[in-house]
Amino acid sequence: MLAHSDQWLNSLLIQQGLSEHTVLAYKQDLETLEQYMKQSKVSLEKIDEDQLLLFSIHLSQKGDSKRTIARRLSCLRKFFAWLFEEKHIRQNPAELLDTPKLPLYLPEVLSLEEVQKLLSAPDTSTKLGQRDLAMLHLLYASGLRVSELIHVKATDIDFERGIIRVFGKGKKERLIPVHSLALKILSDYLQNTRIQFIKSSDTDDELFLNRSGKKLTRQGIWKLIKRYAQLASIHAIISPHTLRHSFATHLLEGGADLRTVQILLGHSDLAATELYTHICQGKIQEIYAHAHPRCYEHSTK
Repeated sequence: MLAHSDQWLNSLLIQQGLSEHTVLAYKQDLETLEQYMKQSKVSLEKIDEDQLLLFSIHLSQKGDSKRTIARRLSCLRKFFAWLFEEKHIRQNPAELLDTPKLPLYLPEVLSLEEVQKLLSAPDTSTKLGQRDLAMLHLLYASGLRVSELIHVKATDIDFERGIIRVFGKGKKERLIPVHSLALKILSDYLQNTRIQFIKSSDTDDELFLNRSGKKLTRQGIWKLIKRYAQLASIHAIISPHTLRHSFATHLLEGGADLRTVQILLGHSDLAATELYTHICQGKIQEIYAHAHPRCYEHSTK
């Protein structure tokens, strides 16, 4: 491993609270740089901006995607900034390192009609259907990541205030309002259904449990949503994140401001939220066409 890299990775895990998955990805990025440095016979102390530029070209030549290269370079910027701050190196060679421009991938978004079909798909005559109805409503009402959903506890929901407490990336807490219909469905599930999934006194205390009385997994929720999409005759390939994308897009289309949506989603960077404005562009043009007086005047001629 590169000198001081273990110390940096541990600080990300312990002090900054990043997930093990994220830290492992950073470790792999540093290992990729280490392999390149061995081939180039350059030390960490002597690596400069030109060497890092050559490294990014090397990544491209070996077939890494722009997204992968961007992630690796982002890791290096953070690592070298830390090395410089801790005085392990005299200059930061990654300070001016550019990130390749990524193509814009717009996420899949459901229409309001498709959302309604999906929410109506569970068979509420069964305990599984009642659980899944509550889960789908909460996902669309709050825009939670699936990794956040599986850790929600019953005590995280404040029914009087109409909010849910969530711990997002980096274990950052945020409070999200939940509308009355979703709260009613969640209340019914908690009072009448969840107890049917509890197998023992030491069962998981997460909100949504599986048949074994353990918390639902990411994979389990993904499979459930895929099955309900098929039942609802939704032909797009969707995932739990699709409901999060739909939540954000529908809020913006309804008039919510970008900063509010950023807070609700738990985005640390507003640029991540701005992606949804591209999805709303068609809706904006439609509103413009109906609202602008010159458009109306032209259509009546």
